[in-house]
Amino acid sequence: MEIPLLNDIVVIFGLAIAVLFICHRLRVPTVVGFLLTGMFVGPYGFGLVKAVHEVEVFAEIGIVFLLFTIGIEFSLERLLQIRKSVLMGGSLQVLLTFLATLFIARQFGQVPGEAIFIGFLVSLSSTAIVLKLLQERAEVDSPHGRTTLGILIFQDIIIVPMILVTPLLVGATGNLSESVLILLAKGIGIILLVMVSAKWIVPKVLYQIARTRNQEIFLLSVIVICLGVAWLTSKTGLSLALGAFLAGLIISESEYSHQALGNILPFRDVFTSFFFVSIGMLLDVGFLFRQPGTIVLITLGVLVLKSIIACFVTVLLGFPFRTSILVGLALGQVGEFSFILSRTGVEHGLLAGDNYQMFLAFSVLSMAATPFIITLAPRAADIILRLPLPKRLISGFYPVSETKVKGKKDHLIIIGFGVNGRNVARAARLSGIPYAVIEMNPETVRSEQAQGEPIYYGDSTQEVVLQQANVKDARIVVVAINDPTATRRITEIIRRLNPKVYLLVRTRYFQEVKPLYELGADEVIPEEFETSVEIFTRVLAKYLIPRDEIEALVAEIRSDGYEMFRSLSKESSSFSDLSLQLPDVEISTLRVVERSPLIGKSLAEIELRKKYGVTVLAIRRNSQILSNPNVNIPFCADDVLFVLGQPDRVAAVVGLYQNQDPTSSA
Repeated sequence: MEIPLLNDIVVIFGLAIAVLFICHRLRVPTVVGFLLTGMFVGPYGFGLVKAVHEVEVFAEIGIVFLLFTIGIEFSLERLLQIRKSVLMGGSLQVLLTFLATLFIARQFGQVPGEAIFIGFLVSLSSTAIVLKLLQERAEVDSPHGRTTLGILIFQDIIIVPMILVTPLLVGATGNLSESVLILLAKGIGIILLVMVSAKWIVPKVLYQIARTRNQEIFLLSVIVICLGVAWLTSKTGLSLALGAFLAGLIISESEYSHQALGNILPFRDVFTSFFFVSIGMLLDVGFLFRQPGTIVLITLGVLVLKSIIACFVTVLLGFPFRTSILVGLALGQVGEFSFILSRTGVEHGLLAGDNYQMFLAFSVLSMAATPFIITLAPRAADIILRLPLPKRLISGFYPVSETKVKGKKDHLIIIGFGVNGRNVARAARLSGIPYAVIEMNPETVRSEQAQGEPIYYGDSTQEVVLQQANVKDARIVVVAINDPTATRRITEIIRRLNPKVYLLVRTRYFQEVKPLYELGADEVIPEEFETSVEIFTRVLAKYLIPRDEIEALVAEIRSDGYEMFRSLSKESSSFSDLSLQLPDVEISTLRVVERSPLIGKSLAEIELRKKYGVTVLAIRRNSQILSNPNVNIPFCADDVLFVLGQPDRVAAVVGLYQNQDPTSSA
């Protein structure tokens, strides 16, 4: 029996593999490859796929899974941290883009209702594409990544009132005020449900499921939570994607978030590919070739307009100009929710014929251009910042104290106050080392300054900020930020300003190591590389490979990419690991209880090795390990003895230790 949908799926993925392979060889982003695949197989291309509606359903499931995984990775706590970007940044970006588009549409003769609707469509950006690219570039936690995410979240929420207002634009008002009140009440109910579920219901449910240790049940439970909350929000008039995001937030508050994320990622990747393919299928290629000049001009106009507005909004939030440029360029495209909204417009006659195809054409082109724009954005920001711009614009307008480190010499400068920056600052504070922190998140600076932290606001890619931090007299600089391009620029500036400073740079990926060394870094610590080093050194230690051989191997591996003089962890492996090399012996621990006859006696007096063939390897006293202990050291209460011997001999000693004084036994 032939299954048409199965044939279409095989055609889509088969062609996608070929297109993506070519894109990979040409270094073209995968998103563009999926869009091209959709254009080829769609009804306006070669017509290879017939089940267009079913593909669109898969596409919506892909958006649901994408927002679900974003919600898991982005907890409620982190959402509160960027509330200013969500509420103020998102509302300003949508409002200003809407008003500008409305004005332009009216100038081109669009009637008020259609002009307003076009303003709605253009004001939204692509959450799916932008966040996928930011995740691939490891920039979600950077200042521009968090700000971009905050604005995108607001856009995903504002789509709901836009859908409600759309019938009003053609006079189909109905009982709109009552609908809005009902929707508001439902929205409050959903928020309360999310809070209660995140704190009490879901963690307990997942705990009971996890106790079964059944992967199938756990996976199905995660999918049901994701789709169930999405379905619930859609029934209340909210979007499926918003519900999926809320479902992810619920699970993110539990200790099972990592397992849930690992289980759902394969589904997300498969169904998200359907979304990009479905977008490509909507485009009439013939229409694109009939009016290429007009479509390209409109696409460029939309990209420039939206980028300028988003950049301006980020400047108003107080971020440095470089961050504002990166945010602006990331939000220039038209988003996937615009396609969802456009269907509502088509139903009510607000978008039809050539206007609909024109919208699809410049929207798809703007989405296809986004990967290239985001890749080139750091370079474009560096070029723009070389222009003679006002100092206040470059550094940002946020009202916090400037970076002025006076009277400090031989101090430590920490750039970035994330997890790594905080740990370095804490260690410096405990060790009495003078230090200063430069951070680009104004909210973090304000809160930490209130707690007495020597932290200052500034963009370290600007030479003047580093000069105010007195980098010329610093002894060590630690760069610990999540922006690879900014890290390279900061490294180059610091080395130029102070050739003698010891420059230690943290990066996430190994391919960044060589460029950073070439720019003048003294030591580069790539997280993925160091994690691998720590893993295999501990594996070798488990097999009792001599420490000097391990360090020699580590030095050899590191010398291939960089030289580091960080000593390996000196923490001893567990004594029980000897059983891997010596299977005929047993390692046991004996605790000296308060009334033990061993208290006050030494190894020389007890003669465990001579009488019983058991060796005391070490003694743990409080938090101190006494390895190879002196035979004359007397035992104390609560000492823990690590003993080595054949199982029967150890058992005999344990029995003696528990029942009588060993010195009294033959």
